[in-house]
Amino acid sequence: MTRNMLAMAAVAFGVTAVMAQPNSLSQRKELMKGNGQQLGTLNKMTRGEEPFDGAKVNAAFTQWSETAQKLPGLFPEPPKPGEDTRALPKIWENKSDFEVKIADFRKVVADNTDKVKTVEELKVAVPLIGKACGNCHEPYRKPASQQQPAPR
Repeated sequence: MTRNMLAMAAVAFGVTAVMAQPNSLSQRKELMKGNGQQLGTLNKMTRGEEPFDGAKVNAAFTQWSETAQKLPGLFPEPPKPGEDTRALPKIWENKSDFEVKIADFRKVVADNTDKVKTVEELKVAVPLIGKACGNCHEPYRKPASQQQPAPR
């Protein structure tokens, strides 16, 4: 009986591991989409296209904090051939540098959370966030022009 329970547990764990990859990919995409939307909103504020809104600023930093916490676990293994992702294999080839860049992003977000109270402060914080994002995207993300079209 113990042997059967162990076998069932192993199968359940294996199914969970197989399911985790697509789930981590969809979670990454959802987080990155949200990050971009938040950055877009704050960029409009810095350009004067939208009025400064502290609630929106806080929402952006909440989004980025969540991303910074979840990101390290969302790259468990390289994508399978044909998967719709912009993640480059370099992530897994140089995982320690990738993780340092995520930690840097986490620090920039934490250093600015709850500190942006004016549009002038926002104009200082937004480029820092953008740079932290770019420091990871530039070496570890395929340009959009090289992305494979999604299967229909």
